[in-house]
Amino acid sequence: MTLAAATPTLASTRQALAESFRKAGIDSAEADARLLIAHALGIDRSELIANGTRMLNAREMQAIDALAARRLKHEPVARILGTKEFWSLMLDVTPAVLVPRPDTETVVEAALDFVVRDGLRMQRLRILDIGTGSGALLLALLSELPDALGTGTDISTAALAVARGNAERHGLSSRCSFVACDIAAGLPGPFDLIVSNPPYVAHGDIATLAPEVRDYDPIIALDGGSDGLDGYRAIAADARRLLAPGGRLIVELGAGQEDAVRALLTKAGLTVDKARDDLGGIARALSVTVAP
Repeated sequence: MTLAAATPTLASTRQALAESFRKAGIDSAEADARLLIAHALGIDRSELIANGTRMLNAREMQAIDALAARRLKHEPVARILGTKEFWSLMLDVTPAVLVPRPDTETVVEAALDFVVRDGLRMQRLRILDIGTGSGALLLALLSELPDALGTGTDISTAALAVARGNAERHGLSSRCSFVACDIAAGLPGPFDLIVSNPPYVAHGDIATLAPEVRDYDPIIALDGGSDGLDGYRAIAADARRLLAPGGRLIVELGAGQEDAVRALLTKAGLTVDKARDDLGGIARALSVTVAP
């Protein structure tokens, strides 16, 4: 694809790019066009808007065209840029990790509600993030809880390398460690707070996902088995061992999974609270304690 025009300016190029994205069925066409042009030219959003009449040279147009071609193949903008903001933290992302999503911030909100309600913010809490990926959940919590210590686990060593880099980027590496293991195998515990965004897509549904997810997120971070619940079963089986007295486990839910996940957690001897909805009204974060 080429966006070449007789007199390419920042404004006309942005408009043309947004229109090409709309024709490709990309909902966030305007925002994506702004982000990719700014990235290609090494400028910020304010300069992009303020200097709309600035002419673009051939090298600049080639750089924009290269990024546009990737987005038109439905590669997510965050993967093209290599970064994604989560809970006000800019995180590096690679093909080894999920792109952190706004819905997942619901888990952070639920965790902080628990901490604040019980007056634990300044305590030396022990936090575990199962399947940490980019480290998004763990690092968000550590950024809010200055005396907390954290451990992130993942079966992927490549993902753990990304998480470690993100911890260093935000000055949090001295308060967290990362362990390669399945769920929390071998970890002694106990932990005051456990969070997890496990793989929760049923294997047969992966092919139906949006191409931004299906073609670019790591399958290992999506595939929750035949019914999408394998990750929850594994976490439930280890939760009583891992949770400290009075501790809390909070898991992210896929759409429509609340009842099934609630049932298997209850069967494991855990007490399950009401789920917390995300901004779209979908039950997204389920909080659990150990039953007496």
